[in-house]
Amino acid sequence: MKRRFHAIISGILFLVTIQVQAQSGDWFRHSVTVIGEQLTRAAGTYTPGFNPRSVNPNGNVRTAPYTDWTTGFFPGSLWYGYELTGNKALATSARRFTLALDSIRYVTKTHDLGFMLYCSYGNAWRITNDNTYLPVLEEGAQHLYDRFSPKTGVIRSWDFGDHWKFPVIIDNMMNLEYLYWAGQQFKKPVYSQAASTHALTTMKHHFRKDYSSYHVVDYDPVTGNVRSKETHQGLTDESAWARGQAWGLYGYIMCYNNSGNPQFLQQAQHIARFIMTHPRMPKNKIPVWDFDVHNALDSDGRAPRDASAAAVIACGLLDLSTKVKDGKKYADYAEDILKTLSSPDFLAAPGDNHFFILKHSVGAFLYNSEIDTPLNYADYYYLEALKKYAALKKIALPLK
Repeated sequence: MKRRFHAIISGILFLVTIQVQAQSGDWFRHSVTVIGEQLTRAAGTYTPGFNPRSVNPNGNVRTAPYTDWTTGFFPGSLWYGYELTGNKALATSARRFTLALDSIRYVTKTHDLGFMLYCSYGNAWRITNDNTYLPVLEEGAQHLYDRFSPKTGVIRSWDFGDHWKFPVIIDNMMNLEYLYWAGQQFKKPVYSQAASTHALTTMKHHFRKDYSSYHVVDYDPVTGNVRSKETHQGLTDESAWARGQAWGLYGYIMCYNNSGNPQFLQQAQHIARFIMTHPRMPKNKIPVWDFDVHNALDSDGRAPRDASAAAVIACGLLDLSTKVKDGKKYADYAEDILKTLSSPDFLAAPGDNHFFILKHSVGAFLYNSEIDTPLNYADYYYLEALKKYAALKKIALPLK
């Protein structure tokens, strides 16, 4: 009975502490406190190999098997959570959830190996330098590189679809970081060359004059010519799907960081301008799921916001802010995003939200899939953005 009483008192004190932090304006510390609590509970609830992905309309958690493109985000979040909080139990859980994805080393039919392996095994290696993680990373990088075509100059994204011959989606920019890293780690310069070639080809064909991006560009694998430019998750073929714009921003500043090619830095600046000056960007800087949405509303008659796009945008802007003379405008914009995401409107209360960290993201609106729900990749990039913000502001981590 005494132990139970102490547990209740501890819980009350914890809730009082985070409420005081939130009210005092110490939003960063408050966020890290919530992150530690949510990730600890999630790690004790879910089963390695079936990682929490989102929440279904019936309230059940949708889990991701090892073949799912999102499966690497939860282990990656645990690694980031360990770095932010210093909680060694999170590192132990991160290792357990990461090693459960060993079989991804045999997956060859997707470009998403960067998301699946670099976010999980890649962070594990970065933090621990444990050689246990390298064989899986080496095999996965080879499989990703094998999807590159010198004829088209890009890495094939999907192996499905009846009318596509060689589809490439803007999301694929995110997987290039894995190739850059693997090229250096495993002494395979062809990997880095393929990554840069893919970025250059994508820059040529995926972007419109205003630097908004198409979602899908289909190539002829024989001639290398573009067959079509369309969408799969955006409102229309010509609309600006919000997360797609975020993938492009993050992808090009990352490519600049890895290659030093000034074209990539300039492209990142162009995309950032499109996002930051868009007339339909809400005042709180959390975009609607597509910038051109006008009548695709949810059941309450609103266009759902996409916290996942906002978190990715924040990551890209924070990186960009350190590479240009006028970087403060990017850092300030990213800070505004993070403050909004760290407010009660988007940040879960401890114990709520099925132990996800952020609320209100959109997976694929047109397919009625994951609308206004938590998403594991929203959490992942939110944590990554907080880490980047701490580095920029010289906030010492782990945050005790």
